[in-house]
Amino acid sequence: MIEIPLVQLPVEPAVSCSNCAACCCQLEVMLITDTGVPQRFIDTDDWGGEVMRRLDDNWCAALDRDTMRCSIYEQRPLICREFEMSSAECLEERRGMSDIYR
Repeated sequence: MIEIPLVQLPVEPAVSCSNCAACCCQLEVMLITDTGVPQRFIDTDDWGGEVMRRLDDNWCAALDRDTMRCSIYEQRPLICREFEMSSAECLEERRGMSDIYR
């Protein structure tokens, strides 16, 4: 009899740029520090604060729709730098948009 080893599959799917739908790019991003975000990607919210501009589809204007990657990655806002791939916040946003990953 051949014994087949039991392998525990991860509870959450692995998150990487290749399987991410950039759901975090639909969140409101306030610009708190100057990271060099080009002016064409900056908008003003209802209270006068600077935020990342979003297009009519509600996605960040800096998101490259063909690759689903940030077109200003080196100059991305602080909040985007702190929102780490596969962090608890990332996984929560992915769960909220679970229909994208089916």
